[in-house]
Amino acid sequence: MKPLFTVHAGEYIVGSHIEKKFPRLNIWVPVKDTGIDLLVSNEANTNTVSLQVKTSRDFLTTHVREEFQKSLRSCGWWNLNRDKIKTSTADYCIFLIVRSTTKNDFILIKPKELLDRLNTIHGQLSRIQTYLWVTEKGECWETRGLTVPDQRLIMDGQFSSNPSRDFKTHLEGWGPIADLDN
Repeated sequence: MKPLFTVHAGEYIVGSHIEKKFPRLNIWVPVKDTGIDLLVSNEANTNTVSLQVKTSRDFLTTHVREEFQKSLRSCGWWNLNRDKIKTSTADYCIFLIVRSTTKNDFILIKPKELLDRLNTIHGQLSRIQTYLWVTEKGECWETRGLTVPDQRLIMDGQFSSNPSRDFKTHLEGWGPIADLDN
């Protein structure tokens, strides 16, 4: 028997976070899978933002060099389908890194911008593996394929050779959701 209604853990975490951060907003869960995981509306239900949630556990302690662990807050990994990003009808993708010890990290980005950045970084692969690292200084970088010296530059706050890898403005970028709350 197929369940009548299910919510994935990541969608629940994102929805709960939005509900706490913006208590006047309404959060909707579609009953049909259309690529939209959550719909957030203003109090009057006249304006909405649609969200696609991508969830990762935190790989910091299991897959990142020990020398970097004190400088990093979290490290997520996703295996993305280029065509799904390209045809996404969501207003924003939310990358959620579920952390076991403290608050989770959220990265919000428009699908088109995400695809443009991934094309610049990784080329035209049909499946894109991406790592997002969040530093203790509040920076967020896409690090898949970087050399260890470049990773060290990120830890030192000195990496700048590829602006497409810089996701800092998208880390905790709740502006589109906050705009609904006005």
